[in-house]
Amino acid sequence: MANDFLDTALMTHTGLMLHVRAVKPEDEPLLAEFFRHVTPGDLRFRFLGGVREVSHERLLAMTKVDHVTTEHFLAFSGGSDAIIAAALVACDPSMTKAEVAISVRADDKHKGVGWEMLRHVARYAQAHGVKTLESLESRENHEAIELEQEQGFVAVPYPDDPTLVLIRKDLRST
Repeated sequence: MANDFLDTALMTHTGLMLHVRAVKPEDEPLLAEFFRHVTPGDLRFRFLGGVREVSHERLLAMTKVDHVTTEHFLAFSGGSDAIIAAALVACDPSMTKAEVAISVRADDKHKGVGWEMLRHVARYAQAHGVKTLESLESRENHEAIELEQEQGFVAVPYPDDPTLVLIRKDLRST
C-alpha cells in the first residue's frame, strides 16, 4: 500500500493532472533544469539562504536518496518530462518525525500544485508510521506558512533563530 505513493496520479483543485513519482539518480539534469525555473525568492526559502543555482553536489544528494528514510517526489504535468514540483521528505532514524521541503516551478504556482504535493507527502509519511511532519520556514514565506496552516500545521517558534518558524503537524490525529 505504501508503495502506491511512489508512482501515482494526483489532481489539483484547479483540475491540473499531475504524475508524481519517486526520484531516480538519472533525474539530476531534469532537477537542475527545474530549479532554473524556480524564482530566486523561492530558492532562498527552499534552501534558507542565498542560493542562485543549485550545486551538482546538492542535486546528487537529492537524486540519490535511500527511499527508506528519505524520499524525493517529482511532479510532472501533461505528459511532459519537465518537473513542475519537487517534494523532499526526510525522516529521523526512528521514522517518527520527518521534515518536508517543497518547491514549485514559477509558472506553475497558484494552481494547487504545492497544496497537492504537501497532502501527498503527509499521506506518504503517515503510511510509513511518521507521527510528526515538520517544515522549517522563513517567517517571510507567508505563502507557504498559510498553505501549511490550511492543512492543519501549527506554527511554533524556532529556537535560536527568530527569522525562522517551525511548522508542525501531528499525523496521528488525522
